[in-house]
Amino acid sequence: MSSVASRYTFKPVSACNLCGSTPDQHRVMGKRADRSQGLRPWRSRAVTTTVVRCRRCDLVFADPQPIPFDLQDHYGVPPEAYWRSSYFEVDAGYFAREIENAKSLLKRDTGIRALDIGAGLGKAMIAMERAGFEAHGFEPSAPFHQRAIERMGIRPDRLRLGGVEELEYPAGMFDLITFGAVLEHLYDPQASIEKALRWLAPGGVIHIEVPSSRWLMNAVFNTVYRAMGSDYVANISPMHTPYHLYEFDRKSFDLGGERGGYRVVRHYHYVCQTYAPAVLDPLLRWYMARTGRGMQLTVWLGHRG
Repeated sequence: MSSVASRYTFKPVSACNLCGSTPDQHRVMGKRADRSQGLRPWRSRAVTTTVVRCRRCDLVFADPQPIPFDLQDHYGVPPEAYWRSSYFEVDAGYFAREIENAKSLLKRDTGIRALDIGAGLGKAMIAMERAGFEAHGFEPSAPFHQRAIERMGIRPDRLRLGGVEELEYPAGMFDLITFGAVLEHLYDPQASIEKALRWLAPGGVIHIEVPSSRWLMNAVFNTVYRAMGSDYVANISPMHTPYHLYEFDRKSFDLGGERGGYRVVRHYHYVCQTYAPAVLDPLLRWYMARTGRGMQLTVWLGHRG
């Protein structure tokens, strides 16, 4: 337990990152351990942090926020530690829905310059290049950046090493900017969106895919914990893989956009996994699809006004 605690400093949250609400508008949901919790997390010793939900915009986040002394403790592991060799292959349909949405919103098929924030192995960059886009990207993990160039064949001049906090691009350079499974890992998502907005050309779009704060299964798991007399929650995982700091709602981006100069131009949910018994899985999937309570939320943003 002490070894985990020594890797972090804990910073209290003074305001909701997206809508700006103050702590008196945040509801305490429970606590989250520094490891996978299982059905009875109270049986093991753990470092925990409090999880809260913003009453204004339904953003879910840790308060205080656990900040690692070295970010590579989270993301500096080789890609091979995560996936089998098949993950290094780019299927024909990879990123296809996002590419078609981008073409639809931009109202053109050609001349699209794109930026992939948190490019990972560069798979989305490869898919966009196949679709005729001019794809650029950056990746904060040194091992992933290296594999993307050496194993995936990404051009070194198109893929930079670094994070959104320190890198810069010319204003209005990109027609499409994508945060695919990235924003939930960043300590300041609002500032990251606003920075990307400066790089976005007039009429351009920003694609964001994040965990939904309305996911039905988290509500189910939390109900089970409460029934067992526990104050643990299943939401987010700020101190263990996959290191999620936030869960978002459509309202989070609507209110964040009022402060940050952007607006939601399209959104939808992915049902994804249910982690439920096979006999219940089809019913839960149907319900989540009908009610917008799937695991992943996708939003498309544009300049406001």
